[in-house]
Amino acid sequence: MGSAATTAAQPTTSAQPGAGAGLPPEGGPARVAADYSSYPVVAARHPWRWVGTAVVALGVFAVAWSLATNPRWEWGVVAQWFTAQSVITGLLETLKLTAISGILGFVLGFILALMRLSASPLLVSVSWTFSWIFRSTPLLVQLLLWYNLGYLYEKISLGIPFTDVRFFEVQTTTMISQFAAAVLGLTLNQAAYSAEIIRGGILSVDQGQLEAAAALGIPAWRRSTRIVLPQAMRAILPTAFNEIIGLVKGTSIVYVLAYSELFYTVQVIYNRTQQVLPLLLVATLWYVVITSVLSVFQYYIERHYSKGAVRNLPLTPLQKARKFFATHAVTNPRNS
Repeated sequence: MGSAATTAAQPTTSAQPGAGAGLPPEGGPARVAADYSSYPVVAARHPWRWVGTAVVALGVFAVAWSLATNPRWEWGVVAQWFTAQSVITGLLETLKLTAISGILGFVLGFILALMRLSASPLLVSVSWTFSWIFRSTPLLVQLLLWYNLGYLYEKISLGIPFTDVRFFEVQTTTMISQFAAAVLGLTLNQAAYSAEIIRGGILSVDQGQLEAAAALGIPAWRRSTRIVLPQAMRAILPTAFNEIIGLVKGTSIVYVLAYSELFYTVQVIYNRTQQVLPLLLVATLWYVVITSVLSVFQYYIERHYSKGAVRNLPLTPLQKARKFFATHAVTNPRNS
């Protein structure tokens, strides 16, 4: 009897009609919400993060101090030659080689990628052999081979094969100049790598989307340009920009042809002035400037092609700065 009376005296906890979240059951004691407003907010402690930050900051300071105080860097000489006319001329030649070889290389690489993906065994074999040969030989060897092409073929002609009809004929040594050999070597080498990059990007697109587009009656050309390529670009762009940045630096190997690009120009100057290290720093800084500009372009182009792949586009550096100043702006005491 006692236990039964005790059980009956306890309030029921079963669901009551109209009883909501946070409300006491009908006939039960009222629940008082806990007040946490007086509790202090304590930040999480990360002692090893601070230790790592201090070590890295010390290393950065040591490097900066060495660069600023060691007179053998000869920063005055660097400033003197950084914008010299001969250096700027060599820089423009480097940019010209990069632009021409990059554009032609990716156009040819796109054609080779389509050949590799075709159903024709001949086209697949030719594309695979091209990439195999030019990826297997050093760029330096290719440049020297093209520059000495006149030893193998005295004349380059255009006409009807296996006949004496010629529409065009010129001496090979006249046609294959230093610039032509440099463009030819850089373009063909770039095309071999670009073909694999583009082919990998196209294969990364889900084939089910192509099947669905074909079922809807979308023409093949529109399927390729509106469905495949926009998605493939997200996979192609990071590696493609790495190749372009590598091409910028790879133009320095053209110095073996005595072509007056940036690195060869710097070599000519320091062979005359014996200021080797400052002139190498001039070339280094210009390469850093070029690759930094390309990295900025890469960021914005990748951001453009990420539409549809991410729910919210990442903020640009300018947008991040505006957000930072907007959230950390000091409130005027008169307006508060």
